[in-house]
This record gives sequence, C-alpha cells and structure tokens, in this order.
Amino acid sequence: MNSFDLGYGTNGFSNHRLHDAVRVIADLGYTAIGLTLDHHHLDPFAPGLARATDRLAALLSSLDLRCVVETGARYLLDPSRKHHPTLVSEQAGPRIDFLRRAVRIAQSLDASCVSFWSGVGEPGVPGPDNRRRMIRHLEPVLAEAGRRGVRLALEPEPGMVVQRLDEALELRRALGEPEPLGVTLDVGHCVAVEPADAAECVRRAGPLLFNVQLDDMLPGVHEHLEFGRGELDLAGTLAALDGIGYRGVAAVELPRHSHAAPLVAADAMAALRRARDGAPVPSVPSTRGAR
Repeated sequence: MNSFDLGYGTNGFSNHRLHDAVRVIADLGYTAIGLTLDHHHLDPFAPGLARATDRLAALLSSLDLRCVVETGARYLLDPSRKHHPTLVSEQAGPRIDFLRRAVRIAQSLDASCVSFWSGVGEPGVPGPDNRRRMIRHLEPVLAEAGRRGVRLALEPEPGMVVQRLDEALELRRALGEPEPLGVTLDVGHCVAVEPADAAECVRRAGPLLFNVQLDDMLPGVHEHLEFGRGELDLAGTLAALDGIGYRGVAAVELPRHSHAAPLVAADAMAALRRARDGAPVPSVPSTRGAR
C-alpha cells in the first residue's frame, strides 16, 4: 500500500466543469487532485474567488481528497504569449502576483504545496542574469508562503532556466535553503532530460520532494504520454517513493488528453494499481489521438 496519495491533474480535464472533474477523479479511486488554476478552473483573478474557493474546499473535504495547487496555466496571464511573463522575465510583476494569489488559495484549500517552474530565458539574456532575476522575483513569493505556512515546490521543466533536478537544488541553496521551498518532480521529465532514472531522482530529492507528477515520456522528447507508451519504470518509481517515505501527492499529469479524460484517467489508475503491485505496465500504442 502506498504511503502517498495518488491524484489526477485537473489540466487533463479542461473540457469539464471543475466540480464535475473532481467528482469523476474521486469516483475513479484517486485520493487527490493536482489543481491547475486557470480561467475555467478556479480563476485566481475572477470576482467571487473567495466564495468559489470555499465551495471547492467543501467539495474536496466531502470527497476526502487532498490537493496540490499547480500554476502552469498557459494563457492565464497573457492571452497572446504562452506562460508569459515568468519568474525570469524582466517585468515579472504579474507572475509574482499570480504566485502570491496561488499561495493564498492553497492556504484556503489546505493544499500540500504550490507547484511552479522558472520559465524560459528571454533571448539574449545570459544564464547567470536569468538566475539572478529568478532569485530576486522569488523573494516576495517565499515571504508570502512563509507568512501563511504554505510550502512551495519548484519543478524542473525541460527547456526552461531550471530544467534538471540538480539545478533546482542548487537554486534552493543560492536562496539560503528556505524551509518552505522544495521540489516538484515530474517523473516523465526524468526520462526526457535527466542523466539518472526517475527512481534515482526520487532518492536524490529525498525529504525536499514536496510534489510528484506522474506521466510517461521518451528520452529527449518533452511529450506527456500515458503509462506504457514511453520508457518510465513506473513500478520502480512508485517503489522509490515508498522507499523514501514520501507522504505527499503523486498526481497524473496528462494536460493534452482532455478530449478523453475519463477514459484516460481510468486507464492511468489501472496502470498505477498494476505498478503498485510491482507488475510492469504493458507497452500499448495510443488509439486515442488528440482531438
């Protein structure tokens, strides 16, 4: 029996109303959600946010679901530029404001953490400058998290300024190892860009692992795949999470599968149960092309 909670990301249910998505996820046997704040799923800038947050908190409580707050919405801050601005943008004010709002929402939902990433470096800006920008822009977010007792989890993301686990850990050291700051590990990213496999990355993160995203990938390709369609050792990864005593949420992250969300989520749960028993996940070609 896993010591952590298996969840599913609401960004994989973008064609569902949020409360409908949450109920489907619970009905499939998941015990947590990865809540991506977005214009259609608990918009952090919408009027009536406090009331909507309270309604969601009541629903999660009634279904006995844990929650992680995810902040990877594509066009929430700028309708013309994906993920813009970021923590490494020169003008990062909207991103800082968004992350502080996410911290307040996480407090209201009793979420286990707020997960975030660094962003893609702007053209012509040297790497050290991007790093200095990120450290400076994170300070007010860390202060907000510290005041409210909310944990933050930095996700290494392929192609971004912080794209590997060692870079995330180094940035944490540069910030003075603040207690509220840990790591989100997308195990598919380990397959795509890490020099070590996902199980070893789990062990390296150890007690700083605050959040886990579950998906499959192929080496060198940043594409979230259903389990069994890449090269992730799912059983070994889950065993590693148990091995370090992980107690957080491990949520399936399939943001481009909303067209078949209930079926994909059901198949993912079946694969997770099989892997939890130590069985390999069959390699099955996808028959549900994107819609």
